Order: sequence, then C-alpha cells, then structure tokens
Amino acid sequence: MELLDGTDSGNGTAMLSECTSAAEGNGNKGADRGQVDCSPWNSPCLFSESQPRALNSLKYSLSEKEEEEKVEYTVIDCFQQKFGPAVLHLKQQRVVSVVGEGVNLCRHGRLSWLQIATKSRIFLFDIFLLGPQAFKNGLQMVLEDNNILKVIHDCRWISDCLFHQYGVLLCNVFDTQVADVLQFSMATGGYFPNRVCTLQECLMQHLKIPSKWDALIKCRQEVALENPDIWFLRPFPPTLLQALALKAMYLLLVHSYLMDNLMSDLTAVVNDYLNAYRNGSGDHLRSTKPTCMELPMELRQLAGVQKLRREKAVKDYRMNEDGLLIRPAMKINERNDPQKDAAHRDDGDCLPANEAVSQTSFNNQDLLCQEKHENQNQVASLWEKLKPASNWL
Repeated sequence: MELLDGTDSGNGTAMLSECTSAAEGNGNKGADRGQVDCSPWNSPCLFSESQPRALNSLKYSLSEKEEEEKVEYTVIDCFQQKFGPAVLHLKQQRVVSVVGEGVNLCRHGRLSWLQIATKSRIFLFDIFLLGPQAFKNGLQMVLEDNNILKVIHDCRWISDCLFHQYGVLLCNVFDTQVADVLQFSMATGGYFPNRVCTLQECLMQHLKIPSKWDALIKCRQEVALENPDIWFLRPFPPTLLQALALKAMYLLLVHSYLMDNLMSDLTAVVNDYLNAYRNGSGDHLRSTKPTCMELPMELRQLAGVQKLRREKAVKDYRMNEDGLLIRPAMKINERNDPQKDAAHRDDGDCLPANEAVSQTSFNNQDLLCQEKHENQNQVASLWEKLKPASNWL
C-alpha cells in the first residue's frame, strides 16, 4: 500500500512519505513493469533554466483574458477525502471524457496526469503522486466498465500506456479522431483524408472554441516543447491545470457534435420514412404490399447525394497518388483566416451556429407531397438541403 501524507490537495502541493518498494512488486495482470518506473520518488525531474521564463510567458499571455473563461475542476493528488467520492461519481456516469498527459505517452513513457470529465464535474488525477494505486483503488474499474463510454482522442497511445504500465484494459471507447475521419468520409461521398486531425484541430474545426483557448493551446505546446518534464513539476502551474481541465471539458462536447453529424444521414432518412406515407393521399397504399422489399425512394436518394458529395470533394481538395484527399493542417493562429491553399476551401463556418445537424432533413414536407417529380430533381433539392451538413469540412 502506498501512503501519502495528508495535505490540502486544493493548494496543488503534496509531500510523499517514505514508502517501501514492496507495493511496486505487486504487478498487475498484463502489466510490463520492467520498462518504466512511474514512482515520483524514484523519478526525479530536472528542469531547464528556461522553465521559469516559459511559465511567466504563459501567465502573461493569458492575463489579459483571465476572466474570459473560467472552468471549475478538482485536483486529486491524495487518497483522502476527494478520491473516493470522485470514483463513485464516475461510476454513476454513462459518458466521460478521458485525457492523459505525460512524456512519450506509451509503454515506454511516463503518465503524469489523467483528466476525466463528466457533464457536471472535471477531475484531474495526479498519477505522478498517486502512483499505480490510483487504478487499483477505483480508476481501473471505471476505465474497464463496459457501461461507461470513454471519449478519447487517439486512444492508441493511452491504451498502450495503461495496459502495459498499470494493467488497465480500456474498453467501450468513442475515439474522436476516428469519428472525425468517418465524418470527413461521409461528407465527401466516401473519400478518406490523407491525414488525421489533432485534438486541437478538432476543437477549432467543430466547436469554434473561444480565442483564449487558442492562446492556451499555443503556450501549452511551447512550454511542453521547451521542457517535456514540466508535467512532473509540483506544485503544478495553475494556468496549465486550467488547460488540462478545458481539454477534458471540450473533448466531451466534441463527442456530442460528432455523434450528431455521424447520425445526420440516418436521422434524415428516418424523418422521411416517418412522413413518406402519412403526408400523402394514401391511395397508392391499397396496392402496396407491406412485404415489398424493393428499395424505397427515400433510400435511393442517398446514391445521388453521395455522387454530389464526391463531385464537390474533388473540386475542393487535391488528391494524392493513393487516392486520398489532401487535408491541409489547420494552423492554430489562423483559425479564422481563409485557407491559403487554392485547392482547398474551408467551409467550417457555413454551418449555422444555432442549427443542429440532426435537424437536417433530406426533404421538406412540400417535396414529400410532390411524388410525381422526377428523381433527378428530388436529388437536387435534397443536395440543397444537405449542403450545411456537408460543408463542415
């Protein structure tokens, strides 16, 4: 058992008591202990002379907009008081976001922070201080619970780290990086991009996050690049704690946005199904057999929509030799600027801010009543209706 001196975790400081190495010998199933020692008392962190300058730069860049966005979070760096209630709260959830921070986050790296957010709470688990016991005391149950959906961006790295270092087998994961690619493919009629998006790109593309978050991302990246071991600095800078909390919070919002967009085609077709018969005269229903398995018109229109999406994608993107659409990287400081690449048009702002994608329908009621119109005209009208959902790229 690993003991921690009782300290006020809200102050962001924690002192470790003397511990025996016996606890480290209790390996988890599937864990590879020989590669990495995550114990803070055995892993001293050395900080470069530029570290204070980088932290001061971070504070200065955010000072002017300090009041623009506040987020409440709970730092958990000891097992007293807050750890147990936090785990109980997480076990009652159906969807949580999970983010890991550290150095070279894989079986060969070191995990420092594990951020888990719900709709109402954000928990920052200090794995550097808590050690492997944090997973044994409840986090492993949460991460391995099939009834809890874990929203993660590019789960490959943290999955490898958690399994080989802590014996945690992640399951029931919604990966926003995978979902972003699938949405790209849906919006382009089946094409795939030549690259995936980072979490920062997804946040800027889908959520139109506040400008302060742009500055926070940029400064956080600069600080981490100058000294990756900053993740193991204690006490941890409050500005970076806020960045960790915001990252987990926004990741949960990205999940909702991507789910709505991935389900938009299905929702639209189902809406047309609901109105297909009840808004018409009903005379033709006497000759229509319920057992008829012929593909309905509502579903046939999807083929025309997919064709129009492909034609639009070929115009908006260049294609590489592998048949993948070249997706330019989004620059953080040019989020609202037009794309300089003439072969690509960023229509991310074309989606109405107050219009949910799930409300998009293939046909309005007038179109549904016009059963005698030719299929080509129906597809054209359908494409006009679906333009906002297709222009998210």
